[in-house]
Amino acid sequence: MADDGGDTVRVGVPARRIVSLVPAITEMLFAIGAGDAVVGRTTWCDYPAAALKVPSVGDGIDPNLEAVVARRPDLVLLYSSGQNVAAHERLADLGVPSLRLTTDHLADVPRLARLLGRVTGHELQGDSVARAFEAALAETSAPPGVHPLSVFFLAWTQPAMTVGRGSFLTELLARAGARNVFDDVAPSSAVVSIEAVAARNPDLILTLGADAPSLEGRPEWSAVGAVREGRLVHIEGTEFSWPGPRSPDAIRELRSALGNARAAHAATLSAEVGE
Repeated sequence: MADDGGDTVRVGVPARRIVSLVPAITEMLFAIGAGDAVVGRTTWCDYPAAALKVPSVGDGIDPNLEAVVARRPDLVLLYSSGQNVAAHERLADLGVPSLRLTTDHLADVPRLARLLGRVTGHELQGDSVARAFEAALAETSAPPGVHPLSVFFLAWTQPAMTVGRGSFLTELLARAGARNVFDDVAPSSAVVSIEAVAARNPDLILTLGADAPSLEGRPEWSAVGAVREGRLVHIEGTEFSWPGPRSPDAIRELRSALGNARAAHAATLSAEVGE
């Protein structure tokens, strides 16, 4: 079987003892009905709730191979990264097949649903999840021609970091009817200056996480019009953490949040004109 790292791996099918070192893949394995085959996961594999009952083997990048092998896997699923090449090669030396898989974009979701369906003997469920995802994605995406809100996605505050064209979050924004003001940045994430954010003058600032950062009380952010005028939107939930079957739900949430923010901004402008 060819993996996304460019290697061809002999895999016994169906795999019955899988260590998944990628949260997106762990979620997918449960989604296609192969959760019973997962015998190891990462610390970050927290969805669905049933995944938390699977023993953790630590991190997914540069993993603890002793902990992985102790789970006696017949297949290990790794994120396709240069940092996991050594782990892939070491597992091969130990006689444990591993596949390196890319989970960066929405297009990876149906592709991996079908691939994992073949690997685990759940072909029909994998194909069903893939088709349902494709239909839901088409249904939830903003129709062409809608004027997109320009959005700055603040992924981290110190230093200020955002997402670029390589992130699936940029895809979610586009399908929710918005435009990432840094969609010309190729990597999935990048450090940006507050001056650059001010120059691109976004309609909204979007933040993600358990707690909303307090930008309005920080003088350096006053250079950004959206901060001065309180045009801030905060969202949370693991459906925004990686591409997966819940991505259409994430798009619906984004569309709703952005629509509310657009309406509130329009009302403010209307009130100012009326004064």
